[in-house]
Order: sequence, then structure tokens, then C-alpha cells
Amino acid sequence: MIYLTNMKKQEGFNFTSGVLGYPMAIILIIWYVFWVEVSFGFNFTKFGIYPLQLKGLRGIIFSPFIHSNIDHLYHNTVPLFVLSMALFYFYRPIAWKVIFFGILFSGFLTWSIGRPSYHIGASGLIYVLFSFIFFKGILAKHYRLVALSLLVIFLYGSMIWYVFPTDVNVSWEGHLSGLITGLLFALFFKKEIAKPKKYVWEQEDYNADNDPFLKHFDENGNFIEIDKTEIEQEPPTINYTYKENLEDES
Repeated sequence: MIYLTNMKKQEGFNFTSGVLGYPMAIILIIWYVFWVEVSFGFNFTKFGIYPLQLKGLRGIIFSPFIHSNIDHLYHNTVPLFVLSMALFYFYRPIAWKVIFFGILFSGFLTWSIGRPSYHIGASGLIYVLFSFIFFKGILAKHYRLVALSLLVIFLYGSMIWYVFPTDVNVSWEGHLSGLITGLLFALFFKKEIAKPKKYVWEQEDYNADNDPFLKHFDENGNFIEIDKTEIEQEPPTINYTYKENLEDES
């Protein structure tokens, strides 16, 4: 049991309360903001990203928490929760960096290339997570991360179509910015990423002549029976332990 636990720690794939807790907290904050907006008659759209205007820069921070209606919020909730949960489980050491800098970089890129309109919603962050998890899994060459990449593309592969201007009511600029940001993060973040286990023959100092298994085969691949008596063995070490007689001598 200790061995398995240590292996999990080395790979970085250990379940903690934050794997569920942090994504739930993010979702609750987004829903709370929407509840405040609806309950008190506020309109937070003006706090979204407005490209190429100074006032629009504040939307880089605020826009992921603002949604136009309940459908907009609902369609962002599920993928945001699933992808952020995968992020905190498989990429826990850098999860907050990806989220925080993902919001900043994708938001600034949206501000730079977007149409003159308010851009709101967490979809930019969702595309950051989608892009990062997919590309990082492929680049890391870890079988679990590759499997995660394939699962993500299976579940949300259709998202790729929304980085193109197919709907005037959809901020494809925010989606494209998130996709680019996630790809850049996948190339940039190299440390603290789980590495695949290396076997003995993959080590740099591996010598096939000293491999006890390969000694059973000749140069043609034929099995050779090795006489165990020919194998030099160190004589066993015998340790004696002496204990004093603790009984009363009377």
C-alpha cells in the first residue's frame, strides 16, 4: 500500500478535496454573480471586455463571471466544471497558474482582436482549459495524459467549430483567444508535469550485458539454460544477537 501511494505522489495523480472543491467554488461564484444581477436588476454586461478601449480592459478580469442569460450560464457550467476538475487532478501543481494567467492572456487577446462589442462569459477560460489539456497531454507523452486528451476531444471536440465566425451572437474571438492561449501554455509549462515511468532498459546507464534476463539468450535469441551453480553468490551473512539473562540469580 505504501508503494502504491508513493507511486501516485511521484506521478502527481492523487485525489484531494481541491479536485472537486475548487471547481465547485468557481461555479458557485459565477452562479452567485448571475443571481445578484437577476435579483437586484443589475446589468453587468458593461463590465465585459470591450476591445481597444481602456474601459474594456476591466472586462479581462470580470467577463468570465458575467453571463447574458440562464442558457448561456448553463452551457458554460458543465464543461467548466469537468475541465477544471481534470486540470486540478492531473495538473495540480500548475492548475491555478493556468486558470489565472489563462483569464489574463485570453482576455487581453480578445480585447486586442475582438469586434466593437461587449464580450462576456466563461467560454474563453473553457477554451483555455480545453486547449491546454488536449495539447499538453499529447506533448507530455504520458499514457494517462494522452488518454485524457483523447477523452477531452471526444467530449468537447465539437467546440473547435466555434472559433470561427459562425454566429454573430457568439464571441468567436474569445474562443479563438482561449484556444491559442491554451496551446501556448502547453508549450510553455514543462516543469512539474507528470513524467512517464522509465523501465530499466530505458535508463541512460543501462548495460545489456549485465541484464540477468538477457543472459538467458544467445546472440541469435535462443534460450540458454544457466546452471545456477555457476552463478557466483555471496555467502550468507549470519548475525547473532546476545541477550543478558534478566532472571534473578537467587
